[in-house]
Amino acid sequence: MSTHFDIDLVSDTSTKPSHEMLAAMCCAPVGDEQRGEDPTVLALNERVAELLGQEEALFLPSGTMCNQIAFLVHCRPGDEIIVAANAHVFGSEGAGASALAGAQFRPIATADGLFTGADAAAAIRAPRNRSPRSRVISVEQTANRGGGSVWPAAQLAEVAEVARAHGLAAHMDGARLPNAAVASGTSMADHARHYDSAWIDLSKGLGCPVGGVLAGSKAFIEEAWYWKHRLGGAMRQAGFLAAAGLYALDHNYERLAEDHDNARLFARLVVGAGGVGIFPAEVSTNILFLDLTNCVLDANAVAARLREHGIRLGVESPTRMRVVTHLDASAAQIETAARQLVRILEHP
Repeated sequence: MSTHFDIDLVSDTSTKPSHEMLAAMCCAPVGDEQRGEDPTVLALNERVAELLGQEEALFLPSGTMCNQIAFLVHCRPGDEIIVAANAHVFGSEGAGASALAGAQFRPIATADGLFTGADAAAAIRAPRNRSPRSRVISVEQTANRGGGSVWPAAQLAEVAEVARAHGLAAHMDGARLPNAAVASGTSMADHARHYDSAWIDLSKGLGCPVGGVLAGSKAFIEEAWYWKHRLGGAMRQAGFLAAAGLYALDHNYERLAEDHDNARLFARLVVGAGGVGIFPAEVSTNILFLDLTNCVLDANAVAARLREHGIRLGVESPTRMRVVTHLDASAAQIETAARQLVRILEHP
């Protein structure tokens, strides 16, 4: 079965490096990253630490590794992580926190992936020798399963303050933090500086082939290095990969606004067609969900019909599909995909 799609909206991880990004990668000065001798990795780490308002940063192979290393640093076996019930770390990382750190999750029910400081405070357990120990409050910016919803910076600061007041660590899964910052017209530091650990993904909207950068205090990053080695993450001449991140921050950051516009365009074109609903009703960033509950065809049938036209959307359940816009999908392609979806839904 072919894996090529002319219009691939299954995820912003579908992006491919541009020719210009590849050229920057090929020309990057490199050294032994493990020994701290790769100048391009060092430059990327310094850049991201500054952008996130943190002291230091660490280049890692993936965003999931950023989350898992943060939990390994913050937690001990038997600890508990407070998180939105639909958070990526809870449902889409192979129970890594449980398997690796020995920590469990205490989920907060929320449709949009956001919760308040009061919600977080209510989830913190009173100390008891037979109860899990509340150790971390984790937020996801943007909230993927919440339809790319954006945490307001003030709300993030409120949650972090609750964590500090109760002696807990505050962690930010910043997989799409760049999208949130661009959408809200604020800096990434405005969102992340109150957190003990935070990171950004390079391989989503920024268009890099691989990598994430985890940031925090000097002491946090020193401990994170131990876990990076234990998990097999030393990458030697990793500057070839880090160069993609530097290029992306220079050239692909501000243009994230185009992806948000394209997601809103898709929503406007398809809403109501054949009974389809849109979540969220007001699209904030580059993610939206299609509710096919009132449609004749289910999600798998719609996806199969779209594949016949070289278009791929994500299937979440028989009645739910996900659409994610990105730099490799132009406004014209978004319109083509949306109009093809409308034809399928209105003429099943």
